[in-house]
Amino acid sequence: MRLTGYAHGGGCACKIPPGELETMVAGLVGVEHPSLLVGLDGGDDAAAVRLDNGTALLSTVDFFTPVVDDPYDWGRIAAANALSDIYAMGGRPVLAVNLLCWPREVLPLELATEVLRGGLDVARSAGCPLAGGHSVDDPEPKYGMAVSGVADADKLLRNSAGTAGMPLSLTKPLGIGVLNARHKHTGEVFPHAVATMTRLNREAAEAAVEAGVRCATDVTGFGLLGHLLKLARASDVTAVIDADAVPYLDGARAALRDGYVSGGTRRNLAWVHDSVSWGGRTASDEDERLLLADAQTSGGLLICGVVPGAPVIGELRPRGEHLIEVR
Repeated sequence: MRLTGYAHGGGCACKIPPGELETMVAGLVGVEHPSLLVGLDGGDDAAAVRLDNGTALLSTVDFFTPVVDDPYDWGRIAAANALSDIYAMGGRPVLAVNLLCWPREVLPLELATEVLRGGLDVARSAGCPLAGGHSVDDPEPKYGMAVSGVADADKLLRNSAGTAGMPLSLTKPLGIGVLNARHKHTGEVFPHAVATMTRLNREAAEAAVEAGVRCATDVTGFGLLGHLLKLARASDVTAVIDADAVPYLDGARAALRDGYVSGGTRRNLAWVHDSVSWGGRTASDEDERLLLADAQTSGGLLICGVVPGAPVIGELRPRGEHLIEVR
């Protein structure tokens, strides 16, 4: 059974489009509480409250429809993606619970067991207990986790902490979205994409905190440009991207050339378009723009700083006419 055939979308590409989401939650920002460090206002990856001992308690949730057909791999990818929100805040996951939606009269429960086993194995590799969760009967299969984590309250990685002069580093290559779209339509398997999606962002987060970085986010369903827009807006800076420096997975350009683009990617590009100054080859290259907006699933960290092994793809500059400049 091809799991991706039982869902209208796949992975983080099935998220509610960013523009619609912002409209939906516009009246919910500005929540005040003496212990709340990070809420909805800045579009950060997890919520955070300060505990009495100077520790920040982090909380996040992430789940999505099948992104690959192998149930074990889907479980691993969804778990790594949920844990990534904690790492993107500079934290350490300490507890996770499962979220499972399953069409019990359509798909065998044995497949659901494999999904949960994949999630458990990744949680174990992260040193994070996975204890129970919640399940519902649903027409579409969905899986993910709610995760709690801890961090030094004074060393959180935030969207709003960027300043002009900071370099921008990316810890995983782009192209996951177009390869997943090709997999959904053809059944072709891309082991290197699965390996990228299941790789934890733990080491990158630890290196960023150790280097004194205070501004970062992860790159998932809104694409590089979408998450960069949120960061630049929250930090009141302009982000400049060198398109030639952005790394891509093998086969990504071929998948795009053959037309395997998710609706989520096109919605990402439409959302950011007016906030971007398109220069150089990207000014007339629609394919390049789509790749920069490609909806990632369990992508890497976008770090305002330099960390080992992560290419520098741009920098932050004083706020200009556009929030993003692509060169």
